[in-house]
Parts: sequence; C-alpha cells; structure tokens
Amino acid sequence: MHDHDWTHELLSAVRCAGVLLTLLLLTDWGSGRIAVGRAALWFVLAGLLFVVLYPARVSAGGNWLASRRLVCEQRVRTDLLVSVRCMDGISPRFLLRDALGGRIEIDPEVLVRNPHLWFRLNEGARKAADDGLLLCGQTALRRLSIRMDRETARAVFKASGLD
Repeated sequence: MHDHDWTHELLSAVRCAGVLLTLLLLTDWGSGRIAVGRAALWFVLAGLLFVVLYPARVSAGGNWLASRRLVCEQRVRTDLLVSVRCMDGISPRFLLRDALGGRIEIDPEVLVRNPHLWFRLNEGARKAADDGLLLCGQTALRRLSIRMDRETARAVFKASGLD
C-alpha cells in the first residue's frame, strides 16, 4: 500500500520548478541579459527547488512502514516501535523509531489522507504496545486516532448529505 496523492504532489513539485525556471529565463530574455552561464544557474536553481519540494513516497505492508525520498528509503517495523514523537513546527511530523534502530519521519496528513496506511501503522503500534515495547508516544497516536475518527465521520456525513 502507498500514498495515493504522491503522484499529484510530485506533479506539483515539477510544475513549481518549471514555472520558476520559465519565469527566470523569460526575465533574462526580456532584459536582454540571457547567457549560457546564467541559464545554467537558473536550471540549477530550479533543480534545487524540485529536490526540496520532492515528496516522500510513503508505503506500508505487513508490520512495516517506509518513506522513500530521491536517494534513500527509511523503514521501521511497526510491531517493534519503541517511540512515536509528534514534532510540532511549521510542518508537523511524526518521528517513529523501532527496536532495530530504524527511524522515519512522516507527515501526519499522509496518514489522514490514506486510512489504509494509518490502519497498518496503528495495527503494528498496538502490537508493540501490547508487547511492552512502545513506551513513548501512545498519546500522540491516540490524538491521531481521534482525528482519523473525526475525518471519517465528516466524510460519511458529507457523502450522505448530512453535513
């Protein structure tokens, strides 16, 4: 299972980088200052924007959760989770750690938009808590569970016309 919105986010990253490149090249062309060196710099700048905006592809399977970026993949065993921390800030993140040393950062919005990924994470986290491994983070998971229930109820009400 994987994040269904990943393709849309990837296309948005490509569009943003393409728009920036186009605007920079058109500005240089309009001012008459376009040169090979400057054009190369604009390509590099657009490429850097793409790298920054490139979304992580989150996938899950039997007792594992993975996040793949451009060059590396991080993976945790959900049934061996030892901590789940909610890192607040500009962009909230969940930091998951397992007993084998695996570490993954994931955007909670990915879980909200993809209930099947949340189900896999929650299933493994419950097993880890029952086994006494998950000592830190049950509150964060409970808060996300409440949010998931609220979003599910909202979707049901909206689909049935009761919103």
